[in-house]
Amino acid sequence: MPEPAVGLLEFDSIAVGIEAGDAMAKRAPIEVLHAGTVHPGKYLVLVGGSVADVEESMAAGREVAAGRLVDEVFLPNIHPDVTAAIGGTRRRGEGEALGVIETPTVAAIVDAADAGLKGARVRLLELRLADGLGGKGYLLFDGPVADVEAAVELGGARIGDSRGTISRVIARLHGEMRANLDADARFRERARGLAAAPEPAGASSPVAGRAARRRG
Repeated sequence: MPEPAVGLLEFDSIAVGIEAGDAMAKRAPIEVLHAGTVHPGKYLVLVGGSVADVEESMAAGREVAAGRLVDEVFLPNIHPDVTAAIGGTRRRGEGEALGVIETPTVAAIVDAADAGLKGARVRLLELRLADGLGGKGYLLFDGPVADVEAAVELGGARIGDSRGTISRVIARLHGEMRANLDADARFRERARGLAAAPEPAGASSPVAGRAARRRG
């Protein structure tokens, strides 16, 4: 998405979100509109285009929000790595520190990602948006310790402490933890390779024992 501006409205009602998306598309000649559901029953409308058109489109969405607007973000000149991450791009970590920011809304984590990337020399490894997270969002920054600390601080400052943000900076992340994050952060995916615990030598299951008695 090469648009100079991106806006996102986050609703706690699917019906209101669809109505708002329609109003947003009708109000201004935006170049991009992506809308749909995320967990838990929220609705996102993302628009992209010129600064003026995105601002006008978002105003139309707010007008029909009916008190169901959870959060929003407007980003003129959005960092290109944020748009790539929204689209699903993931990177493997290679820096000396990992920065994690967790937010209660999607709009907040997108805002934090943009602030951190614009203010510090870090890489955005991943941006997770609501699905499978109970509506939360989180990001992973990668780079030198001082830069990751700066990015996390800038991201938190952009969205404010009152929004329930949790952040951490981890220096020298253990190799096994890095491998888990690089592969897939979801526990179910990481645990698929677990085998059943082997039985002690000489032990037999109740089923096997009954079968042996029947044969005897």
